[in-house]
Amino acid sequence: MSNKVHEVIKLLSASFRKKFDDYKGMYLFGAYLDGLEHEDEDIEIVALFDAEDKAKREEIWPIIGKIETDLEVSIDLYPYTEEEFKNDEDLYEEVINEGIFYDPLGINKKTNK
Repeated sequence: MSNKVHEVIKLLSASFRKKFDDYKGMYLFGAYLDGLEHEDEDIEIVALFDAEDKAKREEIWPIIGKIETDLEVSIDLYPYTEEEFKNDEDLYEEVINEGIFYDPLGINKKTNK
């Protein structure tokens, strides 16, 4: 995995854990799954929470903005509950079949990274 993606996952996980008690982890999907840098591509992430609403999104976007600015990356984040995520059938299928899950500590249990 590229260093920037690894850093994004660590920073997002730490920020979400600190701010939200119901943060369950995240999936990385899309172009960055190949482990390479992609200048013109967003880092695509699904973040899972027990509850998701407008107030939570309003707290999430400043976190995303700071990381994007600090690391000079673009992040496309999809905040979902498990149920909402499963109901977005096309995205769910892509992410479950191809994505990489990171627990709330930002650790991929398959590789322990």
